[in-house]
Amino acid sequence: MEEGPYVRAGGRLPGDPVPDPGLGPDEGRRIPYTLAFVRRLPALLLVVGAFYDYLTPQDFTAAPFFTAAPLVAAPLYSRRGTVLTGLAAVAVVLAIHLKLGIVLRIDAVTEAVTVVTVAGLAVLINLLVRRSSEQLASVREIAEAAQRAVLPEPAERIGGFEIAARYEAAQEGASIGGDLYAVQDTPHGVRLIVGDVRGKGMGAVAAVAVVIGAFREAAEQETTLEEVAQRLERALAREGTRRDGLDAFEGFTTAVLAELPHGDGVVRIVDRGHPPPLLLNADGTVETLLVKEPALPLGMGELGFWPDRAQEFPFPGGATLLVYTDGLSEARDCHGVFFDPGERLAGRTFRSPESLLGILAKEVRRYSGGGMSDDMAMIAVRHP
Repeated sequence: MEEGPYVRAGGRLPGDPVPDPGLGPDEGRRIPYTLAFVRRLPALLLVVGAFYDYLTPQDFTAAPFFTAAPLVAAPLYSRRGTVLTGLAAVAVVLAIHLKLGIVLRIDAVTEAVTVVTVAGLAVLINLLVRRSSEQLASVREIAEAAQRAVLPEPAERIGGFEIAARYEAAQEGASIGGDLYAVQDTPHGVRLIVGDVRGKGMGAVAAVAVVIGAFREAAEQETTLEEVAQRLERALAREGTRRDGLDAFEGFTTAVLAELPHGDGVVRIVDRGHPPPLLLNADGTVETLLVKEPALPLGMGELGFWPDRAQEFPFPGGATLLVYTDGLSEARDCHGVFFDPGERLAGRTFRSPESLLGILAKEVRRYSGGGMSDDMAMIAVRHP
């Protein structure tokens, strides 16, 4: 492994083969295959029930197949589809009874009434599921609107740099997380922050709003990146005094702050207990920007004083700076192996920061089988 401030991803040299820790493609494909099968299951149950009822002695009944079909359809189909499935189940039962000449037998009548009753209940279940889905969609829209208000998309070009940002929820419909990012052009250069607030829900969103608001103000006013970090520390300390319970004592935010002076070809970094950024060079090599003196996460100043020290790294033309939260680096495959973004990106080039983040998000979801345990936020900045 190369010594000094840069560490080659995975301890490999450029040109070395990239080991594959296992994308688990079977895991990623299993979900759509299972869904496709379940959607065909009502029709399959009706067919199997019809053959069973027709081919077995009259003392045997296929009622479980015919009642299961509309119940399976209720949460998956539209109201029309659920009604049609229930009618089909009743029609198949009556057709078999007519064919066998047992329509007026007590057990046949009981079976038909049971199927009709369950079909009606399936329609009612479908209505309740649709109503719940509409309410969930409304709540999700409100949550997404709140997230967009707190974390607006940055412009594609800021201060001469190409910029892209991406927020990926751990799962669809999940609670709003505490991941954050912001980019701002200032007289001191383009400054950015990527961080992760402990916790989820509206409490985390409130902390995110405090950090983002303090960052935008401090980025304009403070002359050094260290002073920006100290402003954020004080803002979180003030926020902590207004909180009750556990958050008042254990709330904290890990963060990386970066400064890109205009035209200098360098990047300055302050690390507050956060995963280190990656530098993707134009030739495909990847370097991990490890600062020599990281400090405690924001909001933990009472535990001790570690002075913020910005460390400077070269940022050559054509290179891309990638800053991310631990939702990316701590995603696991089916064997429990962590996703290594540096190893995955080594030896590859990307058309733009936007394409880099899009491909990376797709790969980490495939790697984890679609079951990520944490949200992730990413910012990519390309030096023109």
